[in-house]
Amino acid sequence: MEIIAVDDAADPRLGDFRDLMDADVRPDRRGIVIAEGVNVVSRLARSAYPMRSVIGVPKKIDALRYELADLDVPAYVCDKWVLSDVVGFRVTRGVLASASRPPMPDPDSLLATARGVAVLEGLNDFENLGALFRNAAAFGVDAVVLDPTCADPLYRRSVRVSMGHVLRVPFAVLPGPWPESLERIKAHGLRLLAMTPREDADDVRAIQVPHRWAVVLGAEGPGLSPAAFAAADQLVRIPMAGGVDSLNVATAAAVAFSVLT
Repeated sequence: MEIIAVDDAADPRLGDFRDLMDADVRPDRRGIVIAEGVNVVSRLARSAYPMRSVIGVPKKIDALRYELADLDVPAYVCDKWVLSDVVGFRVTRGVLASASRPPMPDPDSLLATARGVAVLEGLNDFENLGALFRNAAAFGVDAVVLDPTCADPLYRRSVRVSMGHVLRVPFAVLPGPWPESLERIKAHGLRLLAMTPREDADDVRAIQVPHRWAVVLGAEGPGLSPAAFAAADQLVRIPMAGGVDSLNVATAAAVAFSVLT
């Protein structure tokens, strides 16, 4: 790690971090992952994502010296005002890092060996997505597959909310329309479990857990599509007290993962 002091927010070397309020969702910036905070940057440094550079205030850069010592990356040190001017908002966590995205795995390569998979349909809230990946890592889910309408798991806010665990859980986008793509999952020998609050669904805590499973979760509000229900081998639910119609999708996923794993 090479430590470089900077005092000019317009320094061209800081391009990875410029105007992050919208820059990391532009098509020309989707090849870059942004991590925020000491813990998340530390996990990025230990991940398979090739780190490009780091920027932060002196105290936060110093806290990362051990994790970054052997990496051939520049660490730009500046005060909090320069840092905020670069990224376009007040950075409360004091440090950010950028990395290149490796090629996304082929979904079939993940499905061929996974014992437990999370399948996401229409999940487009960045924070829910990050929380769900954190739960998947916590309970040892082998992979996450997303339909093409889902949000980007590597968007800055998702990475932050996941506490960097989105960088360790393999994921891939499952191309094509439902239910054909879901049949592709079943062809790999995984039993497809659709999560729903419907009363005709089976209590997820009472089912016989399949040896290999894929649990399908939909966005809050609309839930799963009719195509997802039609493709499922079994509908499962989490029993709840009266007057509560559903759980946050990341919370529901955590409950399901804890039972199925």
